[in-house]
Amino acid sequence: MKKYLVTGFTGFVSRHFLEFLESNCINAIVKGIDVCTPDINESHFKYIKISFEKMNLLNKESVENVIREFQPDYILHLASYSSVAYSWKEPIFSFQNNTNIFLNLLEAVRNFYPSTRILSIGSSEEYGNVEEKDLPLIEDHILKPVSPYAVARVSQELLSKIYVNGYGLDIVITRSFNHIGPYQKDIFVISSMIKQLVEINKNKSRGEIIAGDLRIVRDFTDVRDVVSAYYTLLNDGESGDIYNVCSGKGISLREIIDKICDYFDIDIDIKLDPNLIRPDDNRIIIGSNKKIYIKHGWKPEYSLEKSLKDMINYWQSQNTSVA
Repeated sequence: MKKYLVTGFTGFVSRHFLEFLESNCINAIVKGIDVCTPDINESHFKYIKISFEKMNLLNKESVENVIREFQPDYILHLASYSSVAYSWKEPIFSFQNNTNIFLNLLEAVRNFYPSTRILSIGSSEEYGNVEEKDLPLIEDHILKPVSPYAVARVSQELLSKIYVNGYGLDIVITRSFNHIGPYQKDIFVISSMIKQLVEINKNKSRGEIIAGDLRIVRDFTDVRDVVSAYYTLLNDGESGDIYNVCSGKGISLREIIDKICDYFDIDIDIKLDPNLIRPDDNRIIIGSNKKIYIKHGWKPEYSLEKSLKDMINYWQSQNTSVA
């Protein structure tokens, strides 16, 4: 059985990756590492064997130990401070964390188990502000990051290239566009809006949601499609190559709110919160998934409507109140 080391193990992408392996009857040994302890029922899984170690990837010695002892075939590197807004509030900490945890991982692999294949997860934020004539974005488009988070992701990508070319490590790189789906925390915009609208619908009254700039356009991919792409790239991606993981379609945040309101048949008021508007933001991001489709046959299967409906069902099942 192949061995997978998954960083950022308590996140919703990791959860869906485990479910992908299980639902596709893929026999695997998975070791998760995170600074938080996951809530996972191991008896739920028949095909994968799961273990977990609480660890801060900034601790170089701990990272070396886990690579030396576990000797993974694959590393799915999901760990990061993934909030762009947080990177504006804490730029030094966000940048140093995201860059240094990746460097520790690379050095441990280089020194103790260099045959490991690493999937380095990047972001569409690396592209920065683009002209509509440049859409959809392809992988050789110039990068113009406009946030501390995006600069850290570009740094991670460049480090990947250096370790592939300089040390011969086996690293595949993604630029993953916004992904959504059940279990996503409400610190992310779509999940936050759905949680608020579920609460309004439950109370059966005209409500108000708090939001930032609703004019921005994003390319949203269901997380279940995202983990399918990650599995494909772990197995078949070309070392040193970069792949967009995206739907290829753009939609504004305002349009998504309208879709959810239509689903519930409710009217709402929208209160703009200046604190939710970033100092600089990408106005429109739409990617091309042509490369990963042509080379590896991956394409998204979940519609936006299916993703939103499943997220609505998730928040309805939580039975929580909006603060």
